[in-house]
This record gives sequence, C-alpha cells and structure tokens, in this order.
Amino acid sequence: MKYQKVQKPVDEREKLRKFRELDDAFAQALRQLDDPESGFDIPTGPPVRSLAALEQEDLESQQEEQQQERERIFKQRFEALLSEYGVDHYDLAELIEALLGYGVWQQDVVPAASTSKTP
Repeated sequence: MKYQKVQKPVDEREKLRKFRELDDAFAQALRQLDDPESGFDIPTGPPVRSLAALEQEDLESQQEEQQQERERIFKQRFEALLSEYGVDHYDLAELIEALLGYGVWQQDVVPAASTSKTP
C-alpha cells in the first residue's frame, strides 16, 4: 500500500497572504528590471547574431585558414630552396642588406609577373 501524504486544508486567509507576498515580490522584481541604476544582474546568453553576420564570420574564418595554409606552404618551399642551394638565413639576410644598400633591390616594390612577350 502506497503512503499518501494527507494535505492539511489551507484556509483562505493563508492563501491570500501567500498570494500577496508573491505579488509583492514579483512587483519588486519588475521595478528592479525597469530601473537602469539597479545593480540587479540577469544572466543572459550570448547576443543574437544575424545569419549574414554568421556567414561573414565563417567566410573570414575560412579565408584566415587559407592564408595560414599558404604561409605554411611558402615557408616550407622557402626552407627547401635554402637547403637545396646551401644558403643559411644569416647569409641570405646579408645578401638582401647588400642589395638594398646598393639600390639594386627596392624593399617595397613587388615585381610584376612577366606577361609581356618579346618580339
């Protein structure tokens, strides 16, 4: 046989008192929410972002990953060339400084791809 808890009948005055307490607490909570000076802090989730913002963020993330991959491949090829020709980083730095010093090589100029055909 199951145990059943017998509930005591609650008189109407007690019900009314509890309702007033709950109503007062609810009204006070609403006032605190409306008050900009209130220190009442309600935890919220992350801000809602639009689908376009999420797609833009994903695109930027993919571009960054591609850039990192290109840089990794460049470094790998660069190191392979240096080792193939037996040049270390110090010698390369000296060569670049000499070329820049004599004005043979300009630092901020990117050489154009040779697309012109000579007749």
